[in-house]
Amino acid sequence: MNGKVSPYLARIDLYPIKSLDGVAVEAATVLPSGSLQYDRAWALFDQTGKFVNGKRYASIHRVRSRFSQDFGHITLRLENTGKAQTFHLKHDVTVLENWFSAYFQQPVTLQQNTDMGFPDDTDSPGPTVISTATLQTVADWYGLSLEAMRCRFRTNLEIDGVPAFWEDRLFSAAGTPLDFQIGDVMLQGINPCQRCVVPTRDALTGEATPAFQKKFIQQRAATLPAEVARSRFNHFYRLAVNTRIAPQTVGSSVQVGDRVSFSPD
Repeated sequence: MNGKVSPYLARIDLYPIKSLDGVAVEAATVLPSGSLQYDRAWALFDQTGKFVNGKRYASIHRVRSRFSQDFGHITLRLENTGKAQTFHLKHDVTVLENWFSAYFQQPVTLQQNTDMGFPDDTDSPGPTVISTATLQTVADWYGLSLEAMRCRFRTNLEIDGVPAFWEDRLFSAAGTPLDFQIGDVMLQGINPCQRCVVPTRDALTGEATPAFQKKFIQQRAATLPAEVARSRFNHFYRLAVNTRIAPQTVGSSVQVGDRVSFSPD
């Protein structure tokens, strides 16, 4: 490793219900699929079987969610309201679906996938990786806080002890998987993550930030580290790294404080 950096896992965020609020945890277990347990384990669907998510419904950003420590219960309320309601994620599913149906003004169902969850990239369902410095730098582009940007990009594993965009070294120029390790878990960096409309909006209200994507593309192209292959970017609206998990480390856990190592050659 470069002696100038000392990468370590600073934060783990799981998003138990796709598009709802995240949960910061101290450790997370790798499932056989390569996903992290409890990450996007549940998702909301409309009558046609399509996701009710942030890509399709800006109003979902106004739903505040809080999970119990064992992920057995969820407490919901709307932004800027004090009224909250708690549901059991197994025994109160119908009541919970009714709550969401009333909010979205259409029938909504809740489904669970304990094997893989509902990742955006089913070919690379491992945790998304980013650095704290990257999030802070992007936040500075817009005069926003680190936490606000963290909520917009919704990544799983946050690396500190490194400069901004360091994680762009975790995928190869050739497009072949690049091996790296966090604690006892072996991962493969696949590609820079293509972003959707969600980061362009305030994560609490759904309000769009004017020209967010245009500014992001300009700044991302200008700040791409020189050693990173620009050929891996068909456009520059990409941030964080999609991963797969090596089969031999299934069942292992990543923990806050774990060291990060890789061989760029």
